[in-house]
Amino acid sequence: MVRPRTPAGRAGEVDRRLGVLFPGTAADLCALDHADAFQLLVATILSAQCTDERVNLTTPALFARYPDAASLADASVDEVEALIRPTGFFRAKTRSLIGMATQVVERFDGVVPARMEDLVTLPGVGRKTANVLRSVAFGLPGLPVDTHVQRLSRRLGLTDETDPVKVEHVLNTMVPPARRGTFSLRLILHGRATCRARAPRCAECVLADICPSATVTPSPDRGAHPPLPATPVPVEGR
Repeated sequence: MVRPRTPAGRAGEVDRRLGVLFPGTAADLCALDHADAFQLLVATILSAQCTDERVNLTTPALFARYPDAASLADASVDEVEALIRPTGFFRAKTRSLIGMATQVVERFDGVVPARMEDLVTLPGVGRKTANVLRSVAFGLPGLPVDTHVQRLSRRLGLTDETDPVKVEHVLNTMVPPARRGTFSLRLILHGRATCRARAPRCAECVLADICPSATVTPSPDRGAHPPLPATPVPVEGR
């Protein structure tokens, strides 16, 4: 194949290839277990500095006790802290969860809003969380930028930006609105499985022949051009 010459062209090819590797909708690809927008919002707040696996082990008991915003808004701080303690930073997360639920009840009649402008006013909700909600729960345009998306976007030469909001805006110019959520989630899945922070598995990567940072030369039968020299990428924490 002809190697994409521009970041936008590369983004399109990345989207196509990862779409084959990780098929499905944003809801299919989301690793957080949830039944509705409220549960996804709670789970996403809990996922800060915590693995999705740990969140999924924690939320069943939490959702059984507090199935909606109204019940969580009236929750006991001590009880919520005890339920979510395994996710870390449980005191701050408890404040965010109860504050979020209270705002949803008082300002949105108990229904999680879909507009970015409304979501980011809720306690514990920034643009990343809001974009998760928009893309996964509501099927709306939204491109969450976490450490995986930041790392892969730089390694793939899609942007030099390091600020998550700026990365989001750059990627939005390259990815059609309807594909932004799945594009982000596929980068995340690929980052966890293959393009790891400390030891990227370039020899196994389906993007190696178009990645400026690849450390291997793809086999000629893939029709690939040799990769450019690797570009060091800072190791990012969760």
